[in-house]
Amino acid sequence: MLSSSDEVLDNLGFQAARADMISRQLRRRGISSPLVLEAVAAVPRHFFVSSELQNRAYADEPLPIGAGQTISQPFMVAAMSEALRLQDCERVLEIGAGCGYQAAILSLLAREVVAVESLAPLADAARQRLARLGFANVRVVVGDGSAGYPEGAPYDGIVVSAAAPSVPAPLVEQLAEGGRLLIPVGDSENQMLVRVIKRDGRVEHEPLFGCRFVPLLGRYGWGGSRQFMPSK
Repeated sequence: MLSSSDEVLDNLGFQAARADMISRQLRRRGISSPLVLEAVAAVPRHFFVSSELQNRAYADEPLPIGAGQTISQPFMVAAMSEALRLQDCERVLEIGAGCGYQAAILSLLAREVVAVESLAPLADAARQRLARLGFANVRVVVGDGSAGYPEGAPYDGIVVSAAAPSVPAPLVEQLAEGGRLLIPVGDSENQMLVRVIKRDGRVEHEPLFGCRFVPLLGRYGWGGSRQFMPSK
């Protein structure tokens, strides 16, 4: 997957840091899916942050990626990936592509990933990065992620990497039968990661755990007169 030059960079102490991250941050906190752990081990997180932040790429924290956005904490990426309960034949929609790291993890767990990003510069950078690293089954598109991406629906899994005031109706509509939607719901201080499951035409909401994300902007997110102040 990685080019020869990328493999050299990946060997410069980062593989040990990634292994330590998996042991201390993921396994010890209950991430148990072998497929998720293998996917995290296979994706070089330091390639998804700026060179100035590479020494913190495997730390237990979110990191800035520009434009007021962040790459999520490693545990959160793994926990959301595990909670989707993906099979390799399934299709996934990610809302909030950011730097492309979550999409890279998902690409190793699913057949196809469509990642929507509202900021064109971030989308362009993520698209180029994923292509260079060999994640060929990811498509990055620019758009209002709060409305999903109906052109590619239905999806077996949808993961939203930003917090919404409520579950956007278009995302539920774009779920396939048996599909799972993961989304943080709440305000700037209190958010709950919710898993929405569509079964027999009905929708079930299952709260998982508290979390804190940047706001989901757009028609069905935080916008207009409503304000969301992300935490520092």
